[in-house]
Amino acid sequence: LEIFVTILNMNDNSPVFKQTNLTEFVPEDTKVNATIVAREDLSARDADLDTIYYELTTIVPGTDGYFAIKGVNNPEIYLQKALDYEKFKLTTLVLYARDRPVDSTDTTNTATATINIFIEQADTKSPWFLPCTFINTDNSICISSPYIGRVNISEMSTEPLILEPGPIYAIDPDYMLNEKIVYSIVGGDTDKVFSVDADTGNLTMNKVATSPDSYLLQVMATQVNNIQKYSIVSVEIKVINKSDHPPYFESRMYNGTVFVDLAPRSFVFQAGDPSSPLKITAVDDDFPNV
Repeated sequence: LEIFVTILNMNDNSPVFKQTNLTEFVPEDTKVNATIVAREDLSARDADLDTIYYELTTIVPGTDGYFAIKGVNNPEIYLQKALDYEKFKLTTLVLYARDRPVDSTDTTNTATATINIFIEQADTKSPWFLPCTFINTDNSICISSPYIGRVNISEMSTEPLILEPGPIYAIDPDYMLNEKIVYSIVGGDTDKVFSVDADTGNLTMNKVATSPDSYLLQVMATQVNNIQKYSIVSVEIKVINKSDHPPYFESRMYNGTVFVDLAPRSFVFQAGDPSSPLKITAVDDDFPNV
């Protein structure tokens, strides 16, 4: 008597990942659709030779939607949305491997792999002149105001000029990189009256200003490692007459007369001369004709 025995394969094995814990470092300027983790590093094996179904989830709040898998049967992870180091610096993904579809009612065996993603700051921003004001909620754009200074006409200053709201200074907003910045004057100084220190940003004079006209300089801050990363700010230098004398009042005491029940904003008159409004005047010897 011949008896033929057929052994049926039961679903008694779970999928197995080659690695259950991976760590990847991803620059924030990685292009969208770029592969983050290759398929061969994430494919699971099943001793039952079942088709493997994959699902990717994110367990760090606020980091959904940045990473995805190529398909339900392809676990390759790719970048789905542009990264921003200022928004988050790391996230953790969990990849599920099942031997049945997610909605199947059959007994399902599942395996998981954890992928830790660390975002690396990239050189994406141009220098910012300080102080500056953020104009968006994620603080990615900062607008600076012009600098303003003064020099005396026909007078040479040997010290760095004092500017408002402060000295010329720029930073690399990619603060983890903090690339070196150099300064230069790129406009508004055709007579070469001024110069700027490349390293410190201090503005000094090369020669005297002989015209009362103001100078509107254009100062550029450039990253040494990449000249295409630059910013330009305006620096207004007003040329004024030198002030050697403080202003003073023509009289040390003024006497006036007011009347009872006067309406608001009525004149105060000179004491002893009720027909002449009281005048308080100051003069400055630097401006004798004013």
